[in-house]
Amino acid sequence: MSSETKEAVGAQFSMTAMEHARVKTWEAVERIAAAMQPGMRESEANARGKAILAEMGMDRIWHPVLIRFGENTLRIFKERSVGDPVLGADDIFFVDIGVVWDQHEGDSGATFVTGNDPEMQACAQAAKTIYDEVAAHWRTTGCSGIALYDYAAERAKAHGWRLNLDIKGHRVSDFPHAIYKAGDLGEFAHEPAPGLWILEIQIAHPTRSFGAFYEDLLA
Repeated sequence: MSSETKEAVGAQFSMTAMEHARVKTWEAVERIAAAMQPGMRESEANARGKAILAEMGMDRIWHPVLIRFGENTLRIFKERSVGDPVLGADDIFFVDIGVVWDQHEGDSGATFVTGNDPEMQACAQAAKTIYDEVAAHWRTTGCSGIALYDYAAERAKAHGWRLNLDIKGHRVSDFPHAIYKAGDLGEFAHEPAPGLWILEIQIAHPTRSFGAFYEDLLA
């Protein structure tokens, strides 16, 4: 499939609307994260996340709300959580939401910490730092999606973390992007166009049972 086909968009597509969806999705991530409290079960967190999105007036959810606590932060999107853990007073969690606003897809995710565990705090920050480094590499080099994830693995290792290469980013667009069958960003052999691809970074602590996640639109 050609790069043009993999980066196709619908007749209603608007870059302005994509940026609006991005802003609204980040607002939702922050609101959901602020609602997470120690003692809450993961299932309760996901239900609260859906309620917040409904309160914000979303068009619809295009991928399930995914909030992971503790060891479940190591699990990738398509894996089920183990059990229904309770968020601890010194714990780590991430929020991953895919939401349609004004018929355009937002997809954002970030990791947060309760308490003061320094390694959890460092892990949460590292996921964003690595994202920022990889996004800057894309802006300055114009490299392929494949090369971007090679670089991401290098940067994760340099920072002392393990990059989960089962997570390699994906398309977004005017809803639904799935009709374009574009595959993963990390398999894309061309320079990714701005406003069409989500860069995902998921890392694991080298010895402890937790990780961190960060994703945003390459724009």
